[in-house]
Amino acid sequence: MAATAIVALGGLAQAQAVFKITAIPDESPTELARKAAPLVKYLETTLGMKVEFTPVSDYAAAVEALANKQVDMAWFGGFTFVQANVRSGGKAVPLVQREEDEKFRSVFISGDPAIKGLSDLKGKTVSFGSPSSTSGHLMPRSYLMKANIDADKDFKRVAFSGAHDATIAAVAAGKVDAGALNISVWEKFVTDKKVDTDKVKVIFTTPTYYDYNWTVHADMPLAQREKLTKAFLALSPATPEGKEILELQRATRFVATKASNYDGIEAAARSAGLLK
Repeated sequence: MAATAIVALGGLAQAQAVFKITAIPDESPTELARKAAPLVKYLETTLGMKVEFTPVSDYAAAVEALANKQVDMAWFGGFTFVQANVRSGGKAVPLVQREEDEKFRSVFISGDPAIKGLSDLKGKTVSFGSPSSTSGHLMPRSYLMKANIDADKDFKRVAFSGAHDATIAAVAAGKVDAGALNISVWEKFVTDKKVDTDKVKVIFTTPTYYDYNWTVHADMPLAQREKLTKAFLALSPATPEGKEILELQRATRFVATKASNYDGIEAAARSAGLLK
């Protein structure tokens, strides 16, 4: 796209370009904007150009935005990365992921004292996040299947809250009997005391899998990709700027990643019939 083409020229032209980033809306718009603000500022300094965070309406819109080069970089979950890679004809390139994303997990939570494990969910109402969420739908559904539980047949009702924080709210309010979500959002709510853990408890934690990453389009010049990767890898909790960004991103540090890390996610999606 125009932005990346100008970047390739380097020099003063960079100052007139706009580097656009987006993220899957797995949390509220205000939370996403809060998390993006210091990162945008950091990337502006690193890249020497204006950086804009462009919110999208849903997960599918984030996939389309990257595949159609309407944005330069996107924050994807493992499943949305796979979708973007398929949609773009194999042109989605994951640059970095948080160290935590090498061994990510999901949790099932419930406010019903009678629900103590996955088998107790049969005949109950259960909420996932977005249909395209890795940690809020795909992987929880995958582990249900491994426990011989078919969500569509064994649950009284399947709901989709749209986001991890919304799933917690639905369970806490008793709108559903249980919910599945990203473990880092759950842990943040617990730490911030935004959920009463005497009433809402974790009933199952999944095994680990690869998840989130920052992805660019393969048409981005290699020099630009390397500059972005280096910028993320340089973030350190030892500096005030790095500490703020890493804490908001819920990251210990960023590490390099590759497309093959998400082969397991793709296999799970195809097995569950969620990727055509």
